[in-house]
Amino acid sequence: MTDRTPMLAGPGSEWLDEAIVRLKSGRAVRRDFGEGGRLHIDRLLPFLCVHITAEHQQPVARDIAQANAAYLLAPSVDIAAAVIERVGRVIEERLGMFIVLEFAELESDDPPAKDAPFLPPFLIEVVAGTTGAEQVAAKALIETAATIEGKFRTPHVTLVERNPDATARRKSLAIDYPHLTVRFAPIYCEPGTRRIYPQLRERLVASVFDAGLRAITAFARARSDDFRIPTHRALGRKAFVDAVVRADRGMDDIASSFDFLLAVTPINAEAAWAEFASSGFSRSPRLYYRPLTLQIETAKRKLFTLNFEHLEDPLLYALYREKQQEVDLQLSMISARETRKFVELGRALYGPVEDELLDAASDVLAETATDGNTSPTSDNKRGCDYIRERGQAMISAYRRQSPDFTASVEIRDDLPAGLLVSRGQLLIARSSALDADRVEALLNHEVGVHLLTYFNGSAQGLRILRSGLAGYEGMQEGLAVFAEYLSAGMTADRLRVLAARVVGCAALLDGAEFPETYRMLVDDHGFGTAEAFNITLRIYRGGGLVKDAIYMRGLLQLLDHLADGGSLEPFWMGKIAASHFGAIQELNLRGLLGAAAIRPIFLDDVKARDRLQRAERGMTPLDMVAD
Repeated sequence: MTDRTPMLAGPGSEWLDEAIVRLKSGRAVRRDFGEGGRLHIDRLLPFLCVHITAEHQQPVARDIAQANAAYLLAPSVDIAAAVIERVGRVIEERLGMFIVLEFAELESDDPPAKDAPFLPPFLIEVVAGTTGAEQVAAKALIETAATIEGKFRTPHVTLVERNPDATARRKSLAIDYPHLTVRFAPIYCEPGTRRIYPQLRERLVASVFDAGLRAITAFARARSDDFRIPTHRALGRKAFVDAVVRADRGMDDIASSFDFLLAVTPINAEAAWAEFASSGFSRSPRLYYRPLTLQIETAKRKLFTLNFEHLEDPLLYALYREKQQEVDLQLSMISARETRKFVELGRALYGPVEDELLDAASDVLAETATDGNTSPTSDNKRGCDYIRERGQAMISAYRRQSPDFTASVEIRDDLPAGLLVSRGQLLIARSSALDADRVEALLNHEVGVHLLTYFNGSAQGLRILRSGLAGYEGMQEGLAVFAEYLSAGMTADRLRVLAARVVGCAALLDGAEFPETYRMLVDDHGFGTAEAFNITLRIYRGGGLVKDAIYMRGLLQLLDHLADGGSLEPFWMGKIAASHFGAIQELNLRGLLGAAAIRPIFLDDVKARDRLQRAERGMTPLDMVAD
C-alpha cells in the first residue's frame, strides 16, 4: 500500500500526528487545519466521509459529509489522500475494514426549458471500484438514492466503474482503500442565479446522508458476518458538537421565558361563572388574563437568531427547526390573545378536529349518555389542601428514585378548578374539589407523566426534551390520560369530559359562540351547568383554544401504538410526539440519549401491568371504562 504521508510532512503537520495518537487510543478526534480543513471522528468506525473543499462552492456536498460521525474536509485531493492513508491504516488495523465515501456536486444541473411540459430526472453519479464489497455498497447506495424525491424531479442514478487512469488525469482522489464517490446535480439552486431553495437543500442533505449510511452498512456486512447493528442509522453521531449545545440552550431559554397555558388561562373563572349565570347563560362572560411580561417581538428576534446551520446532524437540524416554528406560533398566539386570529393560529398549531376524532368522541358521548342533565355528585370530595398533601407525597416518592426530581407544589387563587403543571411545578387551584377515588389518578396524570417527563428530559443531554419536541402535547396528554386508566381512575364521567372537549372544539372551529357550545353540552349531551361551563371555559380561553381536542386524539394514537406492538419506554425519556418515535429510537441507538432516569411509580402495580397488557391486545377508550 502506497504511503503518501510525506505530503503532510514538515511544519504544520503535527496536528495529524496528535490526531492519530488519539485515534489509536480510542479517543474522539476533532481538529481544524489549514485552508478550512477539518478531521472529525467521534469514535472508531469502518468509514470516513470526505469532501474536497477546493472545488467550487458545494455547500450540500459539504453538509452531507460533515453530517457523519467520521468525516474529512480537505482543501486538496493530495492532502485528503495523505490524511486518509494514515487514518485508514489505524481503522483497518482495529476493525478489519475501511471504506471512503466521497461527496461532490456536478458542475451544473441541466434544467428544462421554462415551457417544458414536465421536469426531467436529475443526475446522481456513483463511482465505485470493482471489488465485491464496493459493488455491494454501490448497489445499496443506488437503490436508496433512486427513491429520493427532489420536489417534482426524480433521480437518474448511474454507476460508473472507477478508472485509475481517468482519476489521475482529473486530479481526483487516488487512494488504495475501497472508495465510493457520489456526485449529484445541484438541483437545490435556482438555475442561473445560484439562489438556494432551502427546503430542497435540506431534503437532499438528509436523503443522500441516509443513502451513504446504508452503503457503509452493506459494505461492512459484505466484509464480515460479525458486523451487526440494529439499523444503519446507528452509525450516526454519538457526540454533540458545541453548536448543538448552543442552539439547545438558546431554544430552551426562549421556550422557558414564557408559560403558554398560563398566559391564555383566565384568572377570573369564578366571577365569569357568576356573570354568565346572571345573564341566563345567554352572553359570553368577560375573561381577564395575566398581564404579559414578555416582549413578543424581542422573543421572536432571539428565536430567529438561533443558528442551526452548524449542527452537522440532519436529524437534530430538523428537530430544532420544527421546534422553532412551534414556538413562533405560540408567541403569535399569545400576541393575538382575545382576537379571532387566536383561533386560526390555534388551528395551525394543534390541527383541526378530524372527522374520525369527532366520530370517536360522539360515540363516547352516545354510549355514556346520562338520564338527567345534572353533574354527578359525590359526598366524598377532597379539596386543595388534601390534593397538595398527596401531591407532595408522590413527589417525595419520585425523589427517592432521583434527587434531581425537585418538583414543587403551589396552591393558586388565579386558576380555574383543577391541576396544572408549569415546567417543574404542580399548580393546584384553590377551588379544586375532586372525588377521593380520582385524586391519585389525576396526580399520576400530572406528576407521573408531565413532571416525570420534564425531569427525565432535563437529565438528557438535550434540554429540548424537557420543554418538548414540536407537537409533543398530543401524545403527552394521551399518555397522561392512559396513566389514569392504569391507575384504575378512568371513569365514564372522565371519558365523557374528554369527549365533550372534542365536540366543543369542533363547534368552536365551526364558528359557535360560548353560549351556543355551553347549551349544546347541557341540552344535547346531558352535562350539568357547572361542568358544562368549565369545559366551555377551557375551550374559549384566550379567544378560542382548540388544544383540548388533543387529549382524546393522543389517547387514540397511543392505543393504536400499543396495539401495533409499540412500547411505552421511549415516551418516558422526555416530552416527544408520536411522529418523533423513530427519531428518539435513533438518538438512543447512537448513544446520544440514555434510558429514562425515573420510571412511573404506577407501573409497579401488578394490576396496572395487567391493564397495560390488555391495551396491548387492543382496546377502545370505552373499553377502558369497562375494565
